[in-house]
Amino acid sequence: MDKLQKILVPVGAIVVFTLLWELLVWANGWPDYVMASPSDLPQAYEWFWNLFLIGSWQTLWRTVAGLMLAVIFGTGLGMIMGFSRIARDALYPLLVGFNAIPKATLVPVLALLFIGEHNFNTVLMAFLISFFPIAVSVGIGLSTLEPEYRDILRSLGASKVTIFLKIALPKTLPEFFGALKVSVTLAFIGTNLVEIISPHGRGLGALFLSGQTNSNYPLMFAVLIALAVLGIVLYYAVVALEKIFAGWAERPQG
Repeated sequence: MDKLQKILVPVGAIVVFTLLWELLVWANGWPDYVMASPSDLPQAYEWFWNLFLIGSWQTLWRTVAGLMLAVIFGTGLGMIMGFSRIARDALYPLLVGFNAIPKATLVPVLALLFIGEHNFNTVLMAFLISFFPIAVSVGIGLSTLEPEYRDILRSLGASKVTIFLKIALPKTLPEFFGALKVSVTLAFIGTNLVEIISPHGRGLGALFLSGQTNSNYPLMFAVLIALAVLGIVLYYAVVALEKIFAGWAERPQG
């Protein structure tokens, strides 16, 4: 029953949202060039289905590639900050300052630095915009490790590697996966920034820009829904990994 409820509740919420969206457009009498309704979208998918398939794959693999880099780099940086107070004090201001920079302003900079390397620029932007939560969560998780646990293991002759694997890593996993869920959506934002702004953009972002240029508003909204679906799929992929590696941390709810 609980498994069925976990499926029906989000599906029901999506259905209600779709009906409210349709009702809002109908009640206000908005034409599709002001606000496309859900009933306007199937035709856009039918006409441009091949472009949606190609664009979705291009957007998805670049996002996943950037996210994987964010996991590797963010975890490594977080471990450095978590185990070293000096590194934490030195790197935190730099990370916060970099994260405060609007990432849209970096797109032309990357385009000038790596001319013609659209795939590289897109993956790099997805990485740059999504590694911060991972680095911070891992750093905080390791830096708040209870010292008594380490002292007990050290007194028993445990090495630093053993302490990390037995205590630090399990403690950090819940924070890591929480940050990874946030980074998933941020990575999609980074990918689409480059796809939309770059003159050589490809993927769903470029398809959105094409709809805007041609005043095809149903196509624009169809792209937004496609991006939302990809984001949901990737988010629940992270949830599945969380259940495998950190399911023990989930508390039962009454």
